[in-house]
Amino acid sequence: MVVAVLVVLAGAVFAGQGLGYIPGSFMTGDMHWFWIGGAMVVGGLVLAAATVVYRPRKT
Repeated sequence: MVVAVLVVLAGAVFAGQGLGYIPGSFMTGDMHWFWIGGAMVVGGLVLAAATVVYRPRKT
């Protein structure tokens, strides 16, 4: 779950820089990074959902 949250946060930063909301990087204003960040956010959410759904049972 921790990895999923980190992937979502990193993806949000990439998307924000790609859209130009977070300045100060070579990624700022480049839509390519928005799409990479968006894919990371979706992947992180899928990973988080998978960890909740497929949590091993304690016996």
